[in-house]
Amino acid sequence: MITQENQIGAHSVIFTLTNKCSYIVWPGTLTGSGGAQLTSTGFELDTGALTTLDVPATWSGRMFARTQCSTDSTGKFSCLTADCASGQVACNGAGAIPPASLVEFTLSGSGGNDFYDVSLVDGFNLPLPITLQGAASCQSTSCPGNVNSVCLPELAVKGPDGSVIACKSACLALNQPQYCCTGAFSTPATCPPTNYSMIFRNQCPQAYSYAYDDKTSTFTCPTGADYLITFCP
Repeated sequence: MITQENQIGAHSVIFTLTNKCSYIVWPGTLTGSGGAQLTSTGFELDTGALTTLDVPATWSGRMFARTQCSTDSTGKFSCLTADCASGQVACNGAGAIPPASLVEFTLSGSGGNDFYDVSLVDGFNLPLPITLQGAASCQSTSCPGNVNSVCLPELAVKGPDGSVIACKSACLALNQPQYCCTGAFSTPATCPPTNYSMIFRNQCPQAYSYAYDDKTSTFTCPTGADYLITFCP
């Protein structure tokens, strides 16, 4: 078991990240709203391993997992999915390049609540759920399905062997206002779900599938819970 602890103060929330994929993943973290980045912004996580991160109780940001990563002859690190383009295992304040499955958090938000969701607005690269620990009354959320297995050709990202390794959102792949919710489609009323977004929604009903998806995809819990994120549950 691999354990990594970042001690950043007594008032913190414990995030446990575990890898149940049949392959190594490289989780990354990105703090939002101009806040300080976590001590660890990227690391390797072997199959069956777990890592714990101590996160500030008021943290807001996102986490993701990179796949099929390698280091070239010059020492540059890169990944075929969710790469943060830092050239290193640490993302150093850079986010995942879409398509990427994301888990998003705002801790100690309005009303003394944590807010959390799984987002496929930037596409999909692997399934992942958020499970709460120490908060039995709060609901977990998940993206359990493998969108790659049903990804349409025009959305698919393929690896060197020709297999689908990630699935782009329609906005990313086609760059049309009706899929990006821009221009004449810039409100929830004018940007309804599409056949493309429903591919993601059907595989992961609790996750955000496009920009104006059902707001019930955001979950809340009174501040104080810890969180478990499982890659490939």
